[in-house]
Amino acid sequence: MHNNNKELTLSAPLSGPVLTLGKVPDAVFASGAMGDGIAIDPLNDTLYSPCAGVIIHVARTAHAVTVRADNGAEILLHLGLDTVELNGAGFSMLVSENQRVSLGQPLLRYDQDQVGQRCKSLVSLLILTNSHDFQVRPITLKAVKVGEPLLHIVARNGSVASVEASAGPEVRGQVRVAHRGGLHARPAALVRQTAQGFNSQSRLHFADKSAPCNSLIGLMGLAIGEQDEVQVSCQGADAEAALQALLSALATTLPDDHHAKAPVSTAPLKHPAEAGVLHGVCAAPGLVAAPLFRLNAISLPADAGNHDPAQQQSMLDAALNAVRSDIAATLAQAKKHNNADEESIFAAHMALLEDPALLDAAQQLITQGRAATHAWSQSIDAQCDMLQGTGSALLAERANDLRDLKQRVLRALLGKAWHYDVPAGAIVAAHELTPSDLLQLSAQGVAGLCMAEGGATSHVAILARGKGLPCLVALGSALLDQAQDQPVVLDADGGRLELTPTAERLADVQQAQIERQQRREAQQARAHLPAETRNGVAIEVVANVASSSEAAEAFANGADGVGLLRTEFLFVDRQTAPDVEEQRRAYQAVLDAMGDKSVIIRTIDVGGDKQLDYLPLPAEANPVLGLRGIRLGQARPEILDQQLRALLQVRPLRRCRILLPMVTEVDELLQIRQQVDALCVELNITERPEIGVMIEVPAAALQAEQLAEHADFLSIGTNDLSQYTLAMDRDHAGLAARVDALHPALLRLIAMTCAGAAVHKRWVGVCGALASDPLATPVLIGLGVTELSVSPVQIGEIKDRVRQLHEAECQRLSHDLLKLGSAAAVRHACQQHWPLP
Repeated sequence: MHNNNKELTLSAPLSGPVLTLGKVPDAVFASGAMGDGIAIDPLNDTLYSPCAGVIIHVARTAHAVTVRADNGAEILLHLGLDTVELNGAGFSMLVSENQRVSLGQPLLRYDQDQVGQRCKSLVSLLILTNSHDFQVRPITLKAVKVGEPLLHIVARNGSVASVEASAGPEVRGQVRVAHRGGLHARPAALVRQTAQGFNSQSRLHFADKSAPCNSLIGLMGLAIGEQDEVQVSCQGADAEAALQALLSALATTLPDDHHAKAPVSTAPLKHPAEAGVLHGVCAAPGLVAAPLFRLNAISLPADAGNHDPAQQQSMLDAALNAVRSDIAATLAQAKKHNNADEESIFAAHMALLEDPALLDAAQQLITQGRAATHAWSQSIDAQCDMLQGTGSALLAERANDLRDLKQRVLRALLGKAWHYDVPAGAIVAAHELTPSDLLQLSAQGVAGLCMAEGGATSHVAILARGKGLPCLVALGSALLDQAQDQPVVLDADGGRLELTPTAERLADVQQAQIERQQRREAQQARAHLPAETRNGVAIEVVANVASSSEAAEAFANGADGVGLLRTEFLFVDRQTAPDVEEQRRAYQAVLDAMGDKSVIIRTIDVGGDKQLDYLPLPAEANPVLGLRGIRLGQARPEILDQQLRALLQVRPLRRCRILLPMVTEVDELLQIRQQVDALCVELNITERPEIGVMIEVPAAALQAEQLAEHADFLSIGTNDLSQYTLAMDRDHAGLAARVDALHPALLRLIAMTCAGAAVHKRWVGVCGALASDPLATPVLIGLGVTELSVSPVQIGEIKDRVRQLHEAECQRLSHDLLKLGSAAAVRHACQQHWPLP
């Protein structure tokens, strides 16, 4: 082991495949919030010391241990994810605090079966907790054995690291940026994260400007739009690999790009002048009446200068660390509650907080004698001006994230508790709210939000929708002139803030709020009862889930079963496919979470636009029309074979139903049936699980009768069926609103599917988003659907809707809807026939 004050080589503490932190399925570790490092998916049952040193911390629950190496580097070794929740069960710690250990000394043992079955993942972390003093450089990203060299740790003393990193030839490449809306925060964070996985120095060049790929602000400041051609340059030992990874990151659209779903125009519509009403843009729907409460930003006193730079820098560092720790806690909560929106927003904030462009600018001002508060404030303001000067609406909204960090760090510097004294139930008015403001206000029970500025695609808008808080943006500066505590009506759906509502109007809105809340409570109280129409037809209301924890939530919310378990969660963000046993455990956990109810498990649906690192597939011009779903299973039979083996070994097998995605012809179904029969014989299984087919391609709907002859059930995926029938990409910003599954053409295909299934007495379910739309419930029942698979939180609402309907009336009116000319006409007719409360 090479070890001096500057450099240290750490050996592998475990055997197994190596992953970069970005691939770890945990937001806090993946974002680097805990520090730099690497991960290993372990194949052995003992964790060994990666270096000589002293044990400085042993976790109470024996799942983690921290070693301080002789050069001062502090290395946290964390076995598995969420293993703290096991309370030490399955772990035995072999060392104690303050004990001296040698390289390769065993530190802890664990029971692989016991821990593996009960924790989220066995992926284990090696994290350098004092990353601000040292730099991590991976030696290998291949599988390692215990004791093999894993990574170098180099002291951060300025020149050593950068000289080594930039040594070697420079390589360049060009690519067209595929991200919707260009290089805004999320895709820029992806590029930054990719660059950080390599030692080489990399830069992005566009027009006559360039920025280092490790600076989120620098990347956003280039104002790169969708489909713009950019150049990437990399210099260093692994420059070629870095270049290919960065070109790929720039050319691959993010799977959950929220801006795709944002309204096409976020400019306020021109309304006729209306006394006592401000018009804005709806960022989150809802109607609420309450007193208006105006929030003001922190303002700083004048700065005389001549401060001690060392003292001010120390104060700023402490404030930054406090805010980092706050954000890490927010990330951990978001991850725990599977809140992907919140997670990605605050992971981007964490990246901004470590951005060299910001930190260097603040440090420079502090060196000139400025106070830490003013240095931080000015460095943020400069970057905000730069982003707003790009002319891009999306990037101007990202400046709001920077203002959020400005406020948070200033609060930490000024010693003021991060807390607004806002009365519960108020409607908050502000120039522009930040994501942190929103979380704080939501926790304080505010009723709604309105802003003078802001956009419907902002992070605040995404969070407000997730929290169910009505929110209006772009109301104009007149909002800030309103009197504190005046009663107002926030009609976000109508884009209106009513400043002088009559007593009668206020009473009506408040009554509507009370009724809505009472309705929700009543629905929840009856959510565990079966859903039957007024004439006694039973409709199963089941849940779409993607993990055992979501299944447990669905069960608690009254689900009659799982209508769709998406198994992709097991296959993504890793370097190798899950083996049969890992898959079996995951599927069994979902069955166990659902009591005695049945679970429909869809076989893997990746390919095309959803790529796996370990399953390289050719690039496709039209990915959604390419190698995906069951087609991938035919192209790579070993993946499907392992999945079917795992599914056939869950108990009891009668509660497990297998669903095949993207089927277009009967032969595909027959082939899988034969494969299942052969595996049952091989595994000595006498039972046979039910096998169903997803109807998400028009060809499958047109052949429903033939498929139903050999399938046990049919499940309609309205999301894909919509885009394939209407020839509109459902993620296209300009078309998303028109990809409506209540289009008469879609309804005809649903009717055809139900009629074909009835010939062979098979049942039909819907697992696409249309099942969660209460306006569509009577139409689907009328066309013959008897199972609705919805998001867990909507089970009570959809069951309540079913109980108000009469099947005969639904049948009569639904068939009339097939003759209408558009989705809008169908929605209007549904609202007339079966009005929503």
